[in-house]
Amino acid sequence: MPPSRVAIIGVGLIGGSLARALKRCGERVRGYDADPMVLQRARESGVIDEPCAHLCGAVEGAEIVVIAVPLGAVPGVFQGLAGSLDGHAVITDVGSVKASVVHAARRYLGHHLPRFVPGHPIAGTEHSGVENSCAGLFHGQRVILTPLAETDPRALERVRWLWQQTGAVVEDMEIGQHDQVFAATSHLPHVLAYALVRAAARVSGRSALLRYAAGGFADITRIASSNPVMWRDIFFANRVRLIEMIERFREDLALLRDAIEAEDGPAVVAFLEEAKNTRDALAAEQRIGPDLVGEKKR
Repeated sequence: MPPSRVAIIGVGLIGGSLARALKRCGERVRGYDADPMVLQRARESGVIDEPCAHLCGAVEGAEIVVIAVPLGAVPGVFQGLAGSLDGHAVITDVGSVKASVVHAARRYLGHHLPRFVPGHPIAGTEHSGVENSCAGLFHGQRVILTPLAETDPRALERVRWLWQQTGAVVEDMEIGQHDQVFAATSHLPHVLAYALVRAAARVSGRSALLRYAAGGFADITRIASSNPVMWRDIFFANRVRLIEMIERFREDLALLRDAIEAEDGPAVVAFLEEAKNTRDALAAEQRIGPDLVGEKKR
């Protein structure tokens, strides 16, 4: 496909990384951010080619519009840009909860809805902000697309191509399945990381925690350094499925607690072995990489 006029709304970690990756491939990228200081940093660091001070100006004439704002801001962005989109513009997003984004799209995008392709790049770090953006963030990582029944196949292929430009592996998934999977694999782990840090600090004291916490504690709680406001929005957007996962975790934790209290060695070992085998399989798949794993499964 020929180079596109791409507009990225929200030039933080994900939006900025996408801009860098696309520019490396020869795309021209226009950017908008609600925070003028963020936009200035994106311009000064060469993340975007053309900074736009207004949302409508950013999307005017754009062929592809990527919404990379926090989930809580998505409805307002859809509402603000709907009247300014080019008639053939393709719209996508990067949100980690799809049902809430699709609800907002149905409410505000009107006749543009068939050209909206919900998306979710499975990449990121515990750090946020355009200053932490990286052109290689998506290389070899999965990007999930959750097309609607109304989605124009040409729009879907355009967005698939956009992410493939970054070196990502693109897969399609049904919206409900997506939100259930990521409640378990992403949203619950963040709940647990935040809660673990808080619980450990309350028991041992913050100063003792900072002094004596070993590498394992740091590894398991790394994501508790993520942006709290962003994760609040994610928790709320996927609250039904997330609460289900919290309850399932409480059940498993109670099983392990009871086995420890009863000094039931076989039960504890069986519990740990089941978890270890699953974790080892995950580690093996990540070492192989998504492309080769796909080949092994066929």
